Amino acid sequence: MNSIVTQRFIQCHHQLKQDNRVRSSRQFAIALEYLPQSLSEILKGRRDVTIDLLRRAVEVYQVNPLFLYTGEGDMFLRPKEEQEGSFLTVAQHAQNEDLILHVSIHHQYEYPREINTPEFISKLPVYSFPELRSNLGTQRSFEMIGDSMQPTFNEGDKVIANFVKPTVWTQNLKNNHVYVIVSDNAVVIKRILKGLQVDKQLLLVSDNSFYESYPLHLNDVKEIWQVHTRISSFLPAYQHHQFSVQEEIKSLKEMIGEQHQMIQRLQSMIEKLIKS
Repeated sequence: MNSIVTQRFIQCHHQLKQDNRVRSSRQFAIALEYLPQSLSEILKGRRDVTIDLLRRAVEVYQVNPLFLYTGEGDMFLRPKEEQEGSFLTVAQHAQNEDLILHVSIHHQYEYPREINTPEFISKLPVYSFPELRSNLGTQRSFEMIGDSMQPTFNEGDKVIANFVKPTVWTQNLKNNHVYVIVSDNAVVIKRILKGLQVDKQLLLVSDNSFYESYPLHLNDVKEIWQVHTRISSFLPAYQHHQFSVQEEIKSLKEMIGEQHQMIQRLQSMIEKLIKS
């Protein structure tokens, strides 16, 4: 039995023919630079659709990738929604359990450009986190760069986040929560304040007050991931810090004691001078 994504792809094919946007399955295949015989195998349920074929269907016929992968939204993109058509690639176990793809500091520089490239996604390391297999949906982890989110996050910390569908950005994004925002040229981890209903902008806020907040228009946003877990290799030296404070207090007490003894000796000397 073919996959649910293949079944939705077939629905889109049938709808294109019904709307007279394609005259035949052969024309559809040729437009997608695909062998008509291979397309016939897909339409008959004997073969699953490929990532490359899905990509070409999105590019040529504006098939909505959100519909293909989730069944939600319109079957085809409307012009104002084209920016919402991020082609989300996921990795799976053989048991069809989603894996978590990790975007390291090194890969973050390429990620905005290669976000829809299966070849790039396939290079990302993947791992499984059994406790996080609940109803969080597609998850991805990112590595923190810099100190803009201290003290909440330190450089090198890893955050695990779940994918926020573009269709719910205006309703489901939460003020003052931490998100991974992928724009045209950067991946950042910030708190957000919304101005979506008025000017379609997010205000990106750092926890480190040294950094100024700045706005980002939704047209420049490619993906949003809501952070729910932090993995940190940073272990604050609380015991060492506490020991240092105690040592300082001890030194101060000793200094005060020595000064008190010095004052007593001076006072005794003054009294002797007065008597003599």
